[in-house]
Amino acid sequence: MGNQPAEIDYMEILKSRGFGALDQKMGIEILEASPYKMVGKMPVSGNTQAVGLLHGGANVVLAESLGSIATALHAGLDRRIVGIDINATHHKAATEGFVTGVATPISLGKTLCSYQIEITNEKGERTCTARLTCLILAER
Repeated sequence: MGNQPAEIDYMEILKSRGFGALDQKMGIEILEASPYKMVGKMPVSGNTQAVGLLHGGANVVLAESLGSIATALHAGLDRRIVGIDINATHHKAATEGFVTGVATPISLGKTLCSYQIEITNEKGERTCTARLTCLILAER
């Protein structure tokens, strides 16, 4: 009706842009995409410490990937995005299956965006909570 804007297909935008090499190495798969909610999953297998637990750094990679991609969708893909602060609290170990991260915005600005990323195991138990702040730079 009227002049309503067409719904944006963020997943199609991401497919046309491509994915980063590290995301591919980690096995990260984006399940849902928008600046308001970004969901991705990552296998535990291949991303573990020597003792078989999901590496804490792998959680941080998942969190930063989700928050950075969401920031890029907010800012526009013609802008460069850099993470400037990230922290993560690891609540529970993951040893098998997949973990799923959900990034939701804390603040969406013109130059800074902050996201909270909650990572859960396949039972829905929270394994990690992260917070990411990204700086939006000039056009490429």
